Amino acid sequence: MLSTVAALLGEFPPGREPGSRVPGSATSHYSCLPGLCLCQRISAQKQTLSKPIIWAKPGSVIPKGMAVIIWCEGTFGAVEYQLHFDGLLSSFERPTPPGITNKVKFAIRLMTQRSAGQYRCFYREGELWSEPSDPLDLVVTGMYDTPTLSVHPGSKVIPGENVTFHCHLETGTSTFFLLKEGRLSSPQRRNGKFQAEFPMGPVTTAHSGTYRCFGSYNDFMWSFPSETVVLLVTGDVGDTNLAPTGQPSSDAWEPSLFTTEVVGFQEGRVIWDHRADTLLRVGLIFLVLVALVCLLAEDWLRGKTTEEIANGASKQECRVRFRTQRALDKGRRDAVAIGKAEL
Repeated sequence: MLSTVAALLGEFPPGREPGSRVPGSATSHYSCLPGLCLCQRISAQKQTLSKPIIWAKPGSVIPKGMAVIIWCEGTFGAVEYQLHFDGLLSSFERPTPPGITNKVKFAIRLMTQRSAGQYRCFYREGELWSEPSDPLDLVVTGMYDTPTLSVHPGSKVIPGENVTFHCHLETGTSTFFLLKEGRLSSPQRRNGKFQAEFPMGPVTTAHSGTYRCFGSYNDFMWSFPSETVVLLVTGDVGDTNLAPTGQPSSDAWEPSLFTTEVVGFQEGRVIWDHRADTLLRVGLIFLVLVALVCLLAEDWLRGKTTEEIANGASKQECRVRFRTQRALDKGRRDAVAIGKAEL
């Protein structure tokens, strides 16, 4: 009866036993009246910790067979991190030692179609779990044939012109993606069977750059990349907004496929954290080396001083023996001389 009431109130998901914890909720107690259970649930939800930050290095679009690391950043009080893949628990990590770092990493040694998908992470402080992070869409490339990319009217245009990228794949597909290298925003997306067009314009110098396209049968498995096409917009600077100002149809720009790339201040903070950690480690190693050099120098000087004292004592002893021997020899000679004189 109690389990039925708790299930109706949504206290635990189907298939979980009463009292079990899931990320994003505090521990619940079920030995209570239905109304009290509902109040406890609302109170527990208010205590949920803020969501962590998740990102992938070297990026979210990874060639098949390459390694990728998923980072999850929570708080310095976090004692456990969980990584969920397509809604299911994939892995967990505990910071070692606890309290020293506010992030952990989950390594994928070989990127394949089985590891491509959507990831989220959670962290725990005591008995409280955080909210889920934003989704990280991890894409694997190199799964299909190679498309071809071209741009019309040409790769060199002046500001204000309209250009169109054409991505073609002989084997046919359902979706095409156009990426500008070095960009952190989402790629352009178009549907098509053999070819897709990506209109862009009026262009500015901000549109200049290197572009590639991919064919795809779903959002997470893409073809080999096309050859690069360099677009050069020459003339007045004009609008330097990094986002293209073209007028594609409503499906050309999806809401950020890579919503969890660390940009702006977050990216700078991550880079600074790595640099600070590196500088700290280098500083500690330098101090240890200086201490070792000082100890070795002190030991060498002490040994040298001892050796010099020993050598000095040895020389003094030799002098004393030499003088004593000379005195004895002189005494013998004087005694012999006196004896001869008396004879």
